[in-house]
Amino acid sequence: MPRGRLRVYLGAAPGVGKTFAMLGEGRRAKERGRDVVVGFVETHGRLHTEELLEGMEVIPRRTLVHRGATFTELDVDAVIARAPKIALIDELAHTNVPGSKNVKRWQDIEEILDAGINVISTVNVQHLESLNDVVQQITGVPQRETVPDEVVRRADQIELVDMSPEALRRRMAHGNVYAPEKVDAALSNYFRVGNLTALRELALLWAAGKVDEQLDRYRADHGIATTWEARERVVVALTGGPEGDTLVRRAARVAARTKGADLLAVHVTRADGLSGGDPANLSRQRTLVESLGGTYHQVVGDDIPRALLDFARGVNATQLVLGASRRGRFAQILSRGVGVETTALSGAIDVHMITHDEAKKGRRRPEGHRAALTGTRRLAGWIVAVVGVPALTAALIPFSNDLSLPSEILFFLVMTVGVALIGGMWPAITAAVGGSLLLNFFFTPPVGEFTISDPENLFALIVFVLVAAAVSTIVDLAARRTREAARATADAEVLSTLAGHVLRGESAVSTLLTRLRETFALISVTLLERLPDTGRAPDDQTDPAAWRVVATSGGTPCTTPSEGDTDVVVDEDLVLAARGGLLNASDRRVLEAFAAEIAVALRQQRLEEQADRAKPLAEADRMRTALLAAVSHDLRTPLASAKAAVESLRNDEIDWSPEDHRELLATADESLARLDRLVANLLDMSRLQAGVLGLALQAVALEEVVPRSIDDLGPLCERVEGDISIELPEIAADPALLERVLVNLMANAIRYSPPEAKVLITASRHGDQVEIRVIDRGPGIPPDAHDRVFLPFQRLGDRDNHTGVGLGLALSRGLAEAMGGTLVPDETPGGGLTMILALPISSRAVTL
Repeated sequence: MPRGRLRVYLGAAPGVGKTFAMLGEGRRAKERGRDVVVGFVETHGRLHTEELLEGMEVIPRRTLVHRGATFTELDVDAVIARAPKIALIDELAHTNVPGSKNVKRWQDIEEILDAGINVISTVNVQHLESLNDVVQQITGVPQRETVPDEVVRRADQIELVDMSPEALRRRMAHGNVYAPEKVDAALSNYFRVGNLTALRELALLWAAGKVDEQLDRYRADHGIATTWEARERVVVALTGGPEGDTLVRRAARVAARTKGADLLAVHVTRADGLSGGDPANLSRQRTLVESLGGTYHQVVGDDIPRALLDFARGVNATQLVLGASRRGRFAQILSRGVGVETTALSGAIDVHMITHDEAKKGRRRPEGHRAALTGTRRLAGWIVAVVGVPALTAALIPFSNDLSLPSEILFFLVMTVGVALIGGMWPAITAAVGGSLLLNFFFTPPVGEFTISDPENLFALIVFVLVAAAVSTIVDLAARRTREAARATADAEVLSTLAGHVLRGESAVSTLLTRLRETFALISVTLLERLPDTGRAPDDQTDPAAWRVVATSGGTPCTTPSEGDTDVVVDEDLVLAARGGLLNASDRRVLEAFAAEIAVALRQQRLEEQADRAKPLAEADRMRTALLAAVSHDLRTPLASAKAAVESLRNDEIDWSPEDHRELLATADESLARLDRLVANLLDMSRLQAGVLGLALQAVALEEVVPRSIDDLGPLCERVEGDISIELPEIAADPALLERVLVNLMANAIRYSPPEAKVLITASRHGDQVEIRVIDRGPGIPPDAHDRVFLPFQRLGDRDNHTGVGLGLALSRGLAEAMGGTLVPDETPGGGLTMILALPISSRAVTL
């Protein structure tokens, strides 16, 4: 049976019309004669959405009971048994009630799709797993219900349901999204214009990425290699030379001219892996590309122009940025070069040739090119060439009448090859030229003269010289490749070690400096930073007053760049100075790669320090903001109640009955008591924050403190049951503060418990502590919110702003920790929340 097709309506926020669009599509399909059923739709009481359900076949939901409450969920088996052509199933990211067939609704939909049924569903962008943390950062609201991005990306069709923030807010104000009593709170919190704009952009970008994937798939399936300019993509080619920084910045400016254009950098490495660019330059340029919002890519190819164009066409690029050739004029005459060849083959791709400071300066030959062999081997080659060729001539002269010229040429060719194997190209060419002259003088008629009478002998000598030169060149090239391969292997091992340290989290500046010093056996490595306001004078390199040591490893640090044997300029203000001998060019490339990584580690370290410094300020600011909110609302409410009651009692124009008189007095008393508790909590919390809370720890008997705490609850004490054994040891605590903690915990438990359920307080000994448990049968809190519930001014799941400022639990934990104890939440078996207060046993109790 073929798998069903999935269609998803994607929205930026609740209320944009996803469910409405889904039902509209379902009704249109039904009118066309398709078999359509409603598997699950949540209307949220919206009138227009409910109207679309009229006349639609709705599959009955499955009823589940969880923790005494009744819930309804999608009945997967009923939908599959009904076997419609199309099923409408709302809320793709929904988490099913425990006891359901699957944990998530998207898993239900997967089963239905496997049964060959087409499904139309809905999801909001905040529920996509990859965007969950971004949405929380924007809105401040965590989303516990998520769906893997891959589930949505696999959909056969994704339709974006878009609406401007202003239009959505108008819909909410008209009561088309939430109930009227919730509109003001929603508009001032989650549905602010800034939040909605950011969510809308996330939805548009995610949908655009999906469209790109579909376009790439279509072009691949249909073998389309030409560029479709549906979106600007700028590719910049990097050789690993110093001009790459200029090219990247220029390409970024080209991309910035078009909104939403992509920037891609590519470096082509030859198949042998030995002719790549400078690793330090490439590492720095990769960081630059990524900081400008682009991506870095590396491809392998011997034909660089074709490799560049294959990559550009593969990513559907519209523009290609190349640097002007660094080859000299003579080299450009012999070969057109990468830029000219790429432009000739580019087709519809626009090619930009960018001039730079390195243009026409010629390529720097690598160090290994001049010294493919060791000095000892080259010296031995010259000795064999100078001594061996005349010695061979002397040995062959006695046999000149018995040997033909070709045989003598072969002897000299063997000698030349031997010289090439020992000493390389130039000694071998010298041996070939010298051998040809000796062959001409001693073995070619007329003998004893530098003339050749037979044309065949001339041809044989010319071939001898050419073969000798070719063999010597090949030997020299092989030796050079061998040395380059060894050098590349060593560099790769060092860089892979560096990457390993970074991946293991060892990217601290001091650690990287130590690794660098150990790698090259240096005496010391120092990272120097130019002091501000010291200018850029040339003598700054030798002025200790212009620099400061950021970090160092090893012996005596360098105080200026000039003191180091080797220095690497990281940027305008950072220099890496090393003592311990000069490094050659290949080692310096690896050193520059280390320097680039050290600079990144330093920036990350400083950002973390700034974040740490800003965190207390942000926390203090948040506390002040919340405190002002508490003063403006939660202090005013009991004050207003008490004032109204007192003014009513003082009104002589009204004859209050005794019952009314007592009720007004009770209202005033209750409001003032609430105000007293609130002020006390605020003051104690401020003392905790300032670290000036006074404690008077002493031995305390729980059987004395717990009853007093229950009595402090007033009329609510009837809803508390205490079970405290008199055999428990005394604990070390401040009696007044302990009483405050218990009152807060019990009051919180009563607030969230069902009216008929009682709160239980028990205590038991565990090791050197006594654990006091306050147990309720309320809705409880999810495990991932156990820590958040203790934040000041936090009321988890409470948005009515009428039940206090949420200081009770925060203050209780602070007081418990001040007394040397802990306060942690736990789930009550069967449903509810248990607060566990653990306090140390008094030393007096231990002694007794």
